[in-house]
Amino acid sequence: MATQHPRPAAYPNVPDPPPDPRSGRRHAWLVTALIVAFMLINYADKSVLGLAAVPIMDELHISNSTYGLISSSFAVLFSLSGLVVGFVSARVSSRVLLVAMAAVWAVAQLPVLFVASVPALVAGRVLLGAAEGPAAPMSMHALYKWFPEDRRGLPSALQISGAALGTLIAAPVVTWLITAFGWRSAFGVLAATSAVWSLLWWRAGHDGPYGHASAPAGASGSGSARRLPYRRLLLNGTVTGSIAGAFGASWALSLSQAWLPAYLRTQLGMSPGTAAAFISGVSAFSFVLLLVVSPLVDALNRRGVRSRWSSGAPQGISVALAALAMATFPFAGARPLLLALVTLAFGAHAITFPLHYMTTAAVVPPSQRGAVFGIVAATGTLPGLIAPYLTGRLLDSASSQSTGYIHAFLVSAAVMMVCGLVALTAIRPERDIRRLLPVE
Repeated sequence: MATQHPRPAAYPNVPDPPPDPRSGRRHAWLVTALIVAFMLINYADKSVLGLAAVPIMDELHISNSTYGLISSSFAVLFSLSGLVVGFVSARVSSRVLLVAMAAVWAVAQLPVLFVASVPALVAGRVLLGAAEGPAAPMSMHALYKWFPEDRRGLPSALQISGAALGTLIAAPVVTWLITAFGWRSAFGVLAATSAVWSLLWWRAGHDGPYGHASAPAGASGSGSARRLPYRRLLLNGTVTGSIAGAFGASWALSLSQAWLPAYLRTQLGMSPGTAAAFISGVSAFSFVLLLVVSPLVDALNRRGVRSRWSSGAPQGISVALAALAMATFPFAGARPLLLALVTLAFGAHAITFPLHYMTTAAVVPPSQRGAVFGIVAATGTLPGLIAPYLTGRLLDSASSQSTGYIHAFLVSAAVMMVCGLVALTAIRPERDIRRLLPVE
């Protein structure tokens, strides 16, 4: 009869120190609020190009392929910068890193205010992508410094919900700015917002007491400062499955940011305001999922449910479900059904983002968490480089735009389904902890 292994604690010889009871918990939630705002601005910056796609294409007389190239240019340095900054995070505080990112976001929005051209748009998006590549993993790394392992579900969900809120709030606000004052005004407002946030974070964004690179004084055991080869960390099933889940979810997100506004307007005949309201509705759906699922994951973890089922399986299921909706909605006849499937296709994947950080963190030593988060983000977000441009090419090569969109959505569904199945079968934190750090 097979021996039942209890659920192991990740790196038990590296205990987390308790926070200062006088201010730790209160400041932890202040940091959480600032990081939610950080992610809100992050996703508003990403979304502005898609929301302004139609007037930009009309004014500059550019083709779908050229617009797709501009959108994909955002990802040229996105993954590389996430990878590099991940390793830098072991030596530079989260306070400094996040301030620098937000400051560069502000600068990246400025070129089109002076020269409205394709090169200016590409330059701004490349710079913005370089500064936003590390944003999600490094802000999550900063957040984890303020919460213990079994209390990270809700803070993680709130961090990721900044993305949903970014679209929920940005879609109507940015659309209003574009309609009332021209598309350049939206870039200017976002530059000012990023600059203000960087000043606030510099005052309050100190590193927290949890997850230091080494154990506190008095910790015993050879594992107190345990470091493992990155090859072993990256090639275990949990990290590979987490990357796959993030890749599938990021494909849907990239497609949504680059092409969903244009699809709603050109194929479904929505006005700018109606399209913005619908996109906000999709984000609201994602937001509700995040707030419901992540605290449930925390509760299951505290009850001893294996992470494979509490936080691994939901990643694979959500991406696979979004893939099914993506493959189905182009053929839905009734408009209410079509809109419901579009919402599911572009909203159901959202819970993957906080959960893939949680499963990765479960098998990685705290001293290497920032670097691995950067690597996971760099590989998991590569769809931003591929999906927008590929969609533009499919639109230009098809006999009609309607056919091109169908082809793009079917390709996306296939990619997402494969990623969802890999995540569902590969993520097994308890097994991989035992393999990486066997109990002696």
